[in-house]
Amino acid sequence: ECKGFDQIYDNGKDLCETMFGQAFKYETNEAAAYTMWFFDANNPNTATAQTLGKLPAGGHSSCELQYFHKEAPGPESDDFTECHPWKNNACCKGGTVETFTKMKESYGAEYHWDRCGPMSQECERFFVQESCLYECDPNAGLYRKYNSSVYDPRCDKYATGYDEAYSKANSCKMNTWEMLRMPIKASYCNAWYTACRKDRFCASAGGDFFSCAAEFKVVDLAAEELKKQLNSTLTDMAKLQTQVAQSNDGGSDGGLSVGAIIGIVVPSLVAIAGFACSCYLIRREKQGKPLFETLRDDREPSGGATMSYGNTQA
Repeated sequence: ECKGFDQIYDNGKDLCETMFGQAFKYETNEAAAYTMWFFDANNPNTATAQTLGKLPAGGHSSCELQYFHKEAPGPESDDFTECHPWKNNACCKGGTVETFTKMKESYGAEYHWDRCGPMSQECERFFVQESCLYECDPNAGLYRKYNSSVYDPRCDKYATGYDEAYSKANSCKMNTWEMLRMPIKASYCNAWYTACRKDRFCASAGGDFFSCAAEFKVVDLAAEELKKQLNSTLTDMAKLQTQVAQSNDGGSDGGLSVGAIIGIVVPSLVAIAGFACSCYLIRREKQGKPLFETLRDDREPSGGATMSYGNTQA
């Protein structure tokens, strides 16, 4: 379901600590917190990491997060403009963050941050900045959830060393891309909330991006299946049209009886109607305007409680 940011999140703290699961922590002591964007000649997050004892004086020798990331940070070319603050020392490849559209689409349609409708430029910019931090900043890797000291590839289903039997026996699930509680400046989180408060976002699990993506993936798969059914129905209808034409030409072979024609037409029309109805329901749900809402009795039963009938349709 889609709702306004100010309906999903209470404030900047709620936004930063909910939207990306446990990746970020709202930090009021800004001397001990990172920013998702900067204009300094040198990355201020590196100095913060050293102050917090997360990074030795020698700096970064590797990019701990691994998905589209490089093995080690380094400079990028002059056309590296979308995430330009990290141009001199980035963990991202230029092609990964070439444009904001490329960043939005890299992880699949279910992770498009504007699934609930176009966002204002001031709001969307914060999503771009967060993407740049995640993809490009070597300091983000210092908060990898399953860092090298605990990571076991036998527990990572995407790793070449994955061992399904071992993973099940030890109930372990790991990855190399997830972050855990990187402290972000409170002022940055508050600014994000202010910029986006009138925009719309997915409200699943209180506005958790990963839960939203899982729901959108189900919706997309259902839509794809309906599309296949419609294409199959249209193919059958085309065949029927050809056979009816043959019957009208007086040919005795290949003609269809009235019963056979009805047997094809009726299910086809039902399938088309079902497809149209499903598309409409999906569209309404994405807009945050579900067709079916919880029915409530306006009468006041004893105790002042409101009676509810049925369930809200998700």
